[in-house]
Amino acid sequence: MLRTHSLKHFQIPRYFQNTILTSNVVKFSTSKMISSRHKNARRIEGLDKNVWIEFTKLAAEPGVVNLGQGFSDMPPPSYIREALANAALGENFLINQYTRGFGHPPLVKGLAELYGNIYGHPIDPYKECLVTIGGYGSLFSSIQGLVDEGDEVIIIEPFFDCYEPMVRMAGGIPVFIQLKLKSLKEEVGHAISSGDWALDPDELASKFNSRTKAIILNTPNNPLGKIFKMEELWSPVIADLCIKHDALCFSDEVYEWLIYTGHQHIKIATLPGMWERTVTIGSAGKTFSVTGWKLGWSIGPENLIKHLQTVQQNSLYTCPTPIQEAVAQGILKELGRLHDQECYFYSLPRELEVKRDRMAKFLQVAGMNPVIPEGGFFMIADISVLNQDLSQDPSEANQPYDYRFVKWMIQNKRLAAIPMTAFVSDSSKRHFEKYIRFCFIKKDSTLESAETIFKNWKLKT
Repeated sequence: MLRTHSLKHFQIPRYFQNTILTSNVVKFSTSKMISSRHKNARRIEGLDKNVWIEFTKLAAEPGVVNLGQGFSDMPPPSYIREALANAALGENFLINQYTRGFGHPPLVKGLAELYGNIYGHPIDPYKECLVTIGGYGSLFSSIQGLVDEGDEVIIIEPFFDCYEPMVRMAGGIPVFIQLKLKSLKEEVGHAISSGDWALDPDELASKFNSRTKAIILNTPNNPLGKIFKMEELWSPVIADLCIKHDALCFSDEVYEWLIYTGHQHIKIATLPGMWERTVTIGSAGKTFSVTGWKLGWSIGPENLIKHLQTVQQNSLYTCPTPIQEAVAQGILKELGRLHDQECYFYSLPRELEVKRDRMAKFLQVAGMNPVIPEGGFFMIADISVLNQDLSQDPSEANQPYDYRFVKWMIQNKRLAAIPMTAFVSDSSKRHFEKYIRFCFIKKDSTLESAETIFKNWKLKT
């Protein structure tokens, strides 16, 4: 029989004399044990707030339809799930152990073959590829490995929210530039395109100087869904400026396969003079609809990738072997039908384009003005036309309108989205607070539930 002892049978050491004993639980007073110097490192000062923590919790409330987070609630391809099961349960039990730190050999070989075809030149799987923990890991390794204290990094707004804190943690200085609407179309119910948002070439040129280390490019862009065209990537804009100022490009292309009718994805690394200065970031989660696997990669020249490898070997070291093996099998399968319309890289965007158009229609029904994305699986919408009167919580008085609107929408309409100002710098929030972001990589029943909410919303207004 397990013998239990009361706390009174134990002698409390003298160095615990500041403790308080209640209900047989020792509660330690830390006031004298931790000095004020043991606070957060300065490099993370002010970076503790995170939109995903706050709004994921709200979206998880019972009965809320979640169109906020960027994950699919549709099943991934059966072959990719079977590949993971086979990797874990197959005869080669060593697949469950460590693999090569910079990428499982079958996976980096598959990536080298896939992207070698796209780039039009051979890619060394061991020196020009790095497998990471998601696109996040690729961004982190790129910025930590290549950005030094005092370096300036140009960030295009709106941007995925981790860009700014990652640059700041590396000691870099974020330099922001906004994508702006080329022409406003004021008619209610008239959808504008993500392609209507563009950089001002002169303004962009003014951001580059001798301190510029890199520019972060995201195409297709999250949250806009904008695809950067050749005339926006080449002379006299991004690529030309990178070459002129000897700057790097971190090209976040995790939505590279999600391209809709009439549009084309161009990899900036394929342009003259850009391979040697570009790190291209990809994602298995976005490519195969398995965001929970958290596997990504960086592709680039050896002289850059080797520094990302140094960061990886001294932090994460390696990624889960079974997941890498499964993704390798998935890439091998798609390589075999890369010119077939049944290839998942092409069939998924066809399916999503229908969902995109459906979402645009029911947002219009509710009176919002959607921005039709050229790629990706997000859609932003202008909510200002609703003129929604929000009850003012004193604790939220300083929050942008879109933050308060989404909280109100979750509470009153049981529908979750993400506020647009989460994707811009503090100085730009007033320019973007009339938009919110929805995700449409959802099964039809989820979209149907959302559509019903929007129809009822319109009837009550």
